[in-house]
Amino acid sequence: MVVKSKRGRRRYIAFSTSPDVTKESLIRGFRSIAADPPYIVQCASGMAILRCSPDKREETASVMSLADPSSVPLRTSGTLRTLRDEYPILKTPKRKPN
Repeated sequence: MVVKSKRGRRRYIAFSTSPDVTKESLIRGFRSIAADPPYIVQCASGMAILRCSPDKREETASVMSLADPSSVPLRTSGTLRTLRDEYPILKTPKRKPN
């Protein structure tokens, strides 16, 4: 595991999006807007999670609002678990062991 002092801290922002938004459409939108687009962790069922550095939270929210004007930032967290616990639709199904 990489130490935070080397990698840096990360923030995860949960967004409410329009139901027809996909990860691919967000990627296309981000590429046309930003030179260094935020990373899309997950996009499903009218919700999305984006990863950014703590100092780029506002920039990430503005890029997302340009890519999907109906998007609304819901919550920012330092961990994915917190967001997924609060918004169960974002929980990924457990994989069965082989």
